[in-house]
Amino acid sequence: MPGAATTAAVVDSRRSAQRAEGPATIIAIGTANPANIVPQDDFADYYFGLTKSEHLTELKDKMKRICKKSGIEKRYIHLDEEIIRAHPEIIDKHQPSLEARVEIAAAEVPKLAESAARKAIAKWGHPATDITHLIFSTYSGCRAPSTDIQLASLLGLRPSVSRTILSLHGCSGGGRALQLAKELAENNRGARVLVALSELTLVCFSTPDESKIVGHGLFGDGAGAIIVGAGPFSDGECPLFEMVAASQTMIPGTEHALGMQATSTGIDFHLSVQVPMLIKDNIQQSLLESFQSVGYTDPDWNNLFWAVHPGGRAILDNIEGKLQLQPWKLAASRQVLREFGNMSGATIAFVLDELCHRREKDEDESQQHEWGVMLAFGPGITIETIVMRNPLARGLKQN
Repeated sequence: MPGAATTAAVVDSRRSAQRAEGPATIIAIGTANPANIVPQDDFADYYFGLTKSEHLTELKDKMKRICKKSGIEKRYIHLDEEIIRAHPEIIDKHQPSLEARVEIAAAEVPKLAESAARKAIAKWGHPATDITHLIFSTYSGCRAPSTDIQLASLLGLRPSVSRTILSLHGCSGGGRALQLAKELAENNRGARVLVALSELTLVCFSTPDESKIVGHGLFGDGAGAIIVGAGPFSDGECPLFEMVAASQTMIPGTEHALGMQATSTGIDFHLSVQVPMLIKDNIQQSLLESFQSVGYTDPDWNNLFWAVHPGGRAILDNIEGKLQLQPWKLAASRQVLREFGNMSGATIAFVLDELCHRREKDEDESQQHEWGVMLAFGPGITIETIVMRNPLARGLKQN
């Protein structure tokens, strides 16, 4: 049938024309935080005062020790006394509070994402209506229509924008969203993907408990927005990081170590003290497999730039020790941890942004290194890995 053959040829030709030129690339980054800042030295007083738990002196002393060793100087937290006065059920574990938390998050999570997204769009230099795809990752929403539709409306995106919502990926949400953005950008010529990451600890906030006190001592609120596209690039677009290859690995038998569960009193978050060691024991093999997939068979870890999700100081220390990294290799991650704490899936946007700032100021070696890696860790335990390339280091012309 000549007609069928002709149709197949047309389809194949169009499929080829739909693919982009070269790898997906990060072309703009924006970040945002709530206005409320809590110094880490004061957090134990703030937390135990907010929850009316001053009588739990042993737990408060333990939190003070956790905060002191955390490598964090301050965090941004939306929850304050005004919200507690309006919703006292949030600090009463015997009363349901999920509905109140979801109601607050439904309004505030997209607003925070909007602030970050507007910064990214301004850096990009193109109208919001040029965004073709939106990926929104959050653990802070439990309803539909969800935050993706709200953000699209707030930004004035086109009604035809292709939306994807990722829920409860936790700290690996940023890495998962970027891998999806990579696939979309490379397989849809001209696509510009907005990755929005926004988190409020409000949904997981609870009164002091031995099993949750570590998490309360580490997590903060924030939002990141990353615009991803592939060539050809238009005038004014500035490639920041090429995403060459992406992979996801689950450490078998670790489902118990890190996870979240919706309950009547909010989202119950559990974090095992085993997490840093589990990541340490598995990180090198995961990295080797990712780099071997692109023909980089014997990587020197110190000849890379590093964008690592700072889940906590112990995670960064264990990765640095296991891979024998020079002390400054994880400087961007440590700086973000120090200034913001762990903002779950949004944190990786802050790390990438910090790398860009350091590159501009020539404060680290990311300017010299062509190859790099992004790492994020989440429930599972899941390791998200993206092999990256620095377009400036490889001498690519910026358009």
